[in-house]
Amino acid sequence: MSVYVICGATATGKSDLAVSLAQHLGAEIINADSMQLYRGMDIGTAKLPISDRGGIIHHILDVLDVTQDASVAWYQQSARDLISEIESRGKNVVIVGGTGLYIKAILDDLNFPDTDPLVRIALNDMAEKIGAQAMFERLQKLDPAAALAIDKENLRRVIRALEVIEITGKPFTANLPRKESTKYPLARQFGLVMDRPTLATRIAERVDHMWEAGFVAETQSLNAAGIRKGRTAQLALGYAQILKYIDGVFTDDEAREDTKRATRQYARRQETWFSRDARIQWIAPGQPRLETVLAHLANPAPRASD
Repeated sequence: MSVYVICGATATGKSDLAVSLAQHLGAEIINADSMQLYRGMDIGTAKLPISDRGGIIHHILDVLDVTQDASVAWYQQSARDLISEIESRGKNVVIVGGTGLYIKAILDDLNFPDTDPLVRIALNDMAEKIGAQAMFERLQKLDPAAALAIDKENLRRVIRALEVIEITGKPFTANLPRKESTKYPLARQFGLVMDRPTLATRIAERVDHMWEAGFVAETQSLNAAGIRKGRTAQLALGYAQILKYIDGVFTDDEAREDTKRATRQYARRQETWFSRDARIQWIAPGQPRLETVLAHLANPAPRASD
């Protein structure tokens, strides 16, 4: 049995390709989108409705309430346990998503140091004094690569990265191995790529569609359900902007346009992250996606190593 990965920037069409590939291979899908973990966050995360999943079982979707927070270590263990269970039933696994750190956590030997309560308290105190932007700038200086992988608005993860640096004396990304996977050495990764103007257009169209589909109402419902009590879910793209609209900081149009801007920025960070992994076979715009993946699987070229 084998593990396959479909990755790339947001709005490139990963979910549809993953379903088609899973149908062809007799596989089940594991979600690697950090915000699709949350129940009720459907429209804003472009979560495939059950009717569009092609009868394929999807795992690690809708597993958390918006008041809960996930960790990479928790995700790693959950995903690896699932891979073992799925393969024990004679099925292949397709991993799909744009959260690069989650995918790397599955494939590679990442180490997650324990927390240090005193260091955490000190960093939280510092954040209260100097603010989230200054904390992110501190991370950029200490570990520029980590700053690419972590949303600057996600103070919890910024603090965690700084905590790891303080505890280990090494950059947070020192935990990210540069060599090929030792956990799943035969895993095959495929990435979807688009030129910037086309992707920007797709992002704008997707955001507009989300608004028309009831994104604001979905966020209002989650606000009533306590999304602000969670440190992660409330920072998700679009949800954060609509919460500002609810608070009167943005108009509806401003929230929509800022969501498009922030999503474009996020897509660029995703592209930078994935471009560093030489194991990914990229599928160019215009190529027939499923056919291209299957052709590579039938005639695998030598894979590059870092």
